[in-house]
Amino acid sequence: MDAFSGKGMRFQVLDEGPADAETVVLLHGFPQRARSWAGVTRHVLEAGYRVIAPEQRGYTPEARPRSRRAYRLGDLVGDVIALIDSAGVDRVHLVGHDWGGGVAWMVAATRPDRLRTLTVASSPHPRAVVNAMLTSRQLLQAWHVAFFQLPWLPEAAIRSRGGRLAVAVLRRSGLRDDLAREYVDRLLDDPGALAGALHWYRAMPLDVLTGLRTGAVTVPTTYVWSTGDVALGRRAAELTGRWVTGPFEFKVLEGVSHWIPEQAPDELSAHVLERIKSV
Repeated sequence: MDAFSGKGMRFQVLDEGPADAETVVLLHGFPQRARSWAGVTRHVLEAGYRVIAPEQRGYTPEARPRSRRAYRLGDLVGDVIALIDSAGVDRVHLVGHDWGGGVAWMVAATRPDRLRTLTVASSPHPRAVVNAMLTSRQLLQAWHVAFFQLPWLPEAAIRSRGGRLAVAVLRRSGLRDDLAREYVDRLLDDPGALAGALHWYRAMPLDVLTGLRTGAVTVPTTYVWSTGDVALGRRAAELTGRWVTGPFEFKVLEGVSHWIPEQAPDELSAHVLERIKSV
């Protein structure tokens, strides 16, 4: 399939591999797109699996609500369940990075019946993040979350000088030059894409209680964190295992930035496949 529908919206997807094989779903984060998984997809396809990577809500033209309320976690989880239903499978191996990781944790906590395994890169369990904000520098590291709550100013900053400031920030965080330019250009050139991407952050205050109540994850889980992540610190990473009651592995990538799928696809793929083959 090249698209799926849910709640009156149409989402673009990349769907590759045998239709009758076990399915791996890859959820991207901000400001990425489905193609950010290219390096991981290659390895998973070579291992014989079907891979589906959607363009998430706000990133695809026909699934771009204008209200921030439409980007609450319950709706984002609903998108993933609609994707699984459209794929014609009962359960999938779910993989997420950044915001895609946050959604993946919530899917695993609320709909474990639809998952075989879970692998999350970068994003700790939501309750681990809250705990770390109270006991470490995590609140300071996540400065951009507060900045993105402001009206119009984040859009102006990202658009300034043709996006060069935004590109520079992404480069300093470890993203490759060409990808930083590509991601920013897509946000600026696609009408409504920038607002849609920022609504993920602007809906966060509406989901405070949801995050605090996120349950423990029972499905087999691997969490991958990188020491060069400027936004997500070690404290939250190390606490994540407290909220996984199923089989759990914590993997650390030394010297890798936040952009694990792009910078370390071979290592991430190995961890994904190891988790998949464990069940």
